[in-house]
Amino acid sequence: MRVLSRATIAALVVAALTATPAAATPATPCDTPPTHRIAQVQGSGDATPLAGQTVRVEGVVTGDFQRGDQLSGFFLQDPRPDADPRTSEGLFAFARDTVRDVRPGDRVLVTGRATEFNGWTELSPVSAVDVCGTGEIAALPYRLPSDGLEPVENMLLTFPQPLTVTEHYNLGRFGEVTVSSGGRLFQPTDRRGVDAELNRRRSLLIDDGSTRQNPETLPPIVRTGDLATGVTGVLGYGFDAYRLQPTKPIAYHDANPRPSRPFPVIGNVKVASFNTLNWFTTLGSRGAGTEEEQRRQLAKLVAALKGLDADAVALMEVENNGQTALRALVDAVNAEVGAGTYAALRHPYPGTDAIQVGLIYKPGRLTPVGEARASEDPVFSRPPLIQTFRRAAGGQPFTMIVNHLKSKGSCPDGGGPDADQGDGQGCWNATRVQQARALLGLVEELPNPMVLGDLNAYGEEDPIDTLEEGGLTSVTKRFVPAPLRYSYLFEGLAGELDHALVGRQLLKRVTSATIWHINADEPRVLDYNTEFNPPGLYRPDAYRSSDHDPVVIGLTLPGR
Repeated sequence: MRVLSRATIAALVVAALTATPAAATPATPCDTPPTHRIAQVQGSGDATPLAGQTVRVEGVVTGDFQRGDQLSGFFLQDPRPDADPRTSEGLFAFARDTVRDVRPGDRVLVTGRATEFNGWTELSPVSAVDVCGTGEIAALPYRLPSDGLEPVENMLLTFPQPLTVTEHYNLGRFGEVTVSSGGRLFQPTDRRGVDAELNRRRSLLIDDGSTRQNPETLPPIVRTGDLATGVTGVLGYGFDAYRLQPTKPIAYHDANPRPSRPFPVIGNVKVASFNTLNWFTTLGSRGAGTEEEQRRQLAKLVAALKGLDADAVALMEVENNGQTALRALVDAVNAEVGAGTYAALRHPYPGTDAIQVGLIYKPGRLTPVGEARASEDPVFSRPPLIQTFRRAAGGQPFTMIVNHLKSKGSCPDGGGPDADQGDGQGCWNATRVQQARALLGLVEELPNPMVLGDLNAYGEEDPIDTLEEGGLTSVTKRFVPAPLRYSYLFEGLAGELDHALVGRQLLKRVTSATIWHINADEPRVLDYNTEFNPPGLYRPDAYRSSDHDPVVIGLTLPGR
């Protein structure tokens, strides 16, 4: 037996006391602690301060969207928020179920690279997902208008207030609906007192948690003006917008029921204005692309015209092919309401645009005074149609000037006065003002003029101001309550593009006006198109017969 000296024993004791212990190997992956809190990854600004760094964070799963046809990932949230209100407590982990399948309520440790993906803070790629128990996250009550959604990005939110459906253009295509607080949103250039920035802060886009296009199963089919309650979900980001991905069903309430007929107008003459949204008998150009679509479109237009039951209807976006498209429409309406009920005027100078304006009327109710006329002023790409009428029983005449002014799209190259000036009026505003001035020149010699149609200008834009300053009065501003005074929806903002303005003498004979909300409030998935629209949704009714609502005016004209 070897005997150690006292000096050797003392040296061994010192070595044992001063030696660095070997690193312990974690018993399980869950024993590997996080390197960062979620709030540290999010940071207090718009982007993660740890971009490109591999981090390990801990949280509770709040939303699972891991399938390939969903978002290919899940949301997790720190159950112990930090003290900084500028930092979000949530993250999105780009991790399909091939990495590790998780469920809401799982407590997870996630390893991945901190990334700012097109404005969305996330972990991508994710190298490890370890489920280490369960936890619970209460949805944070959040109210609109928002002061900025970045501090709650990726967090579980619930909105205690009722929210109004204000956009559904992509409901059928992407499952998207936009809601807003405080009622529907209006175009800032349509009426006074509308704040564009407040509109943005009042809005919330609700998505369907998927990347599918034109899915067979759709979210509820809603009208703008309907109410959403119980809105709860996780707040993601994509395509330049924050997107709430619901984690439980949303309740939609029918707060804006479909009107089966226009609100009744008073008078002995009823006139209307209606943009048909490209009624073409030529297939594959504009409007219908197939015979089936054309039959579906025609059925909807006929239902709308039957519902209007006006003595004269100004029409826009009718194919400029002589009388062919117009006559086909009149024939279809008369087949429903009785032979000879309506007749179509021939446009003497329809111009060279692909579409023209038109005018149909009931010969049993109205008698044309003189021939139809048109302006040949080159400022009009779609020349106005002018016709004076009297009641069939005789009496005071009135004149309809049917218009479709230059649209806001297809902006000119090279700037200039018709380029978008950034004032909310879009492109070609200078041309529309010139057209409005030309209309004032036309009405000077006409008996009891009524300028009506799609003027492609909202209620407080320069062309409408020009007409009003020239002595014409908007009958919809006069008779339609402000919350109902809209005929078109664009990017979630309602406004009036379709107008009826009258001279001073005829104003005395206007007894009522209304806008029949059959189109602007309806999602486009209900229209006549067959591509993408589920076949079971189509109905041969007036709803979504166009994208513009018809305007109806009641006149009380003295007779003999």
